[in-house]
Amino acid sequence: MSSIAGEFVTETLEYDGGRQVTAYVPADAAEAVVFSGDGRLISSWGGVLEAAGLPPTMIIGAHRLDDETLRLQEYSPGEDTEAFAFDPRRFAAHERFFFEDVRRWAAARLGVALPADRTAVFGVSAGAELALAMGIRHPDVYGAVFCASPGAGYRPPAVLPGKLPRTYLVAGTQEPFFRRNATRWANALRDAGAEVIMTERTGSHGDAFWRQEFPLMVAWAFGADRDEGIDGKGQISV
Repeated sequence: MSSIAGEFVTETLEYDGGRQVTAYVPADAAEAVVFSGDGRLISSWGGVLEAAGLPPTMIIGAHRLDDETLRLQEYSPGEDTEAFAFDPRRFAAHERFFFEDVRRWAAARLGVALPADRTAVFGVSAGAELALAMGIRHPDVYGAVFCASPGAGYRPPAVLPGKLPRTYLVAGTQEPFFRRNATRWANALRDAGAEVIMTERTGSHGDAFWRQEFPLMVAWAFGADRDEGIDGKGQISV
């Protein structure tokens, strides 16, 4: 962390008996902000944005639970299956925390409250389901969704709302289950009229693959010239 220009701020909010939030705060005034689950992981990627020469971007990550079942129940509004029981009440409570408490903290503690066209929500794996849910439910706040290797607990609703965020999906060639989920969402969002990028990369399910894609997502959403940012193969200039 000492090799980057920005700093990290971690505080504990009251939700669920105390839940930490970590923010990467760039050295210069933030021109964009990315909210995410899995905050201990995602907020640590500020350095890759610096290295890519992107506009100063703040990353605000709500920490996850260690219990994977509870994490999935917080992150996905999916329907119960024989293999897994979702918990609508836990999801709703976490949604209020993520959408209301974390943003309120960011505004009061860090002074960041940017318009939707400079605000994104990002997630990987189960966290990508959270990002999709937050973006679709709150497009007036999150103008862009960054979705890497989404799980299948949350699937496109039969009817999507009329207003949708711009969405960037990515999946690896070596993770067919997650690639199918990403493709399903890309098709549904496109059919509903949303602006969508769907990219397949050589790679498998894991942090290194997602971290490499993160600056490309930010460049697509917040780069100085979005119209020239991406070519037909999903390659983005930064």
